[in-house]
Amino acid sequence: MQLADTGVIVLAAGLSRRYGTASKLHAELEGKPLARHIADTLSALPFQSRLAVCRFGDEELAQMFADLGFMVAINPDTARGLSSSLSVGVETLAAQPVDAALICLADMPYVSAGHLQSLVGRLDGDQAMVGSRAPSGAIMPPAAFARARFDELLSLEGDRGAGRLLAGAVAVDAGAEELADFDTALDFVRD
Repeated sequence: MQLADTGVIVLAAGLSRRYGTASKLHAELEGKPLARHIADTLSALPFQSRLAVCRFGDEELAQMFADLGFMVAINPDTARGLSSSLSVGVETLAAQPVDAALICLADMPYVSAGHLQSLVGRLDGDQAMVGSRAPSGAIMPPAAFARARFDELLSLEGDRGAGRLLAGAVAVDAGAEELADFDTALDFVRD
């Protein structure tokens, strides 16, 4: 699969419960907001379309993505969990002329362009799905799904995302630092 045939979805509607009262996606990391890191990486790649799913009321984050050329979809019910944001993103992207979706999380700032290209490049066939394999062996996002898998993504419920589906995915190895996600204020303390 080629990037030009793929749409990317950035899930950026989380409630940041473990971070505290503020949104972690606005917290500064290395001179810019956390969510800006993955947004900049994705903006430099030739995807067919780019979509960010933001939570209702976070106009600042939605505008940041829009300014970088992303379509923005709003999840009006983030309390339903990660799967609700995934559904909003997949439903919106399904209206675009894409053959696949790459799902990224806005709180994973160190995912490289090369890794994202490898995920999409490993998609092969209508039923394909490819996930990132952490050093622990866990298969996780970022992950790519052929269009034929969109209905399965839409059927997910709760706050677990696509982990159940990824158990059967082709895996591309990535380092722990590259797959680091930022959940608490301590994650922002870098040596």
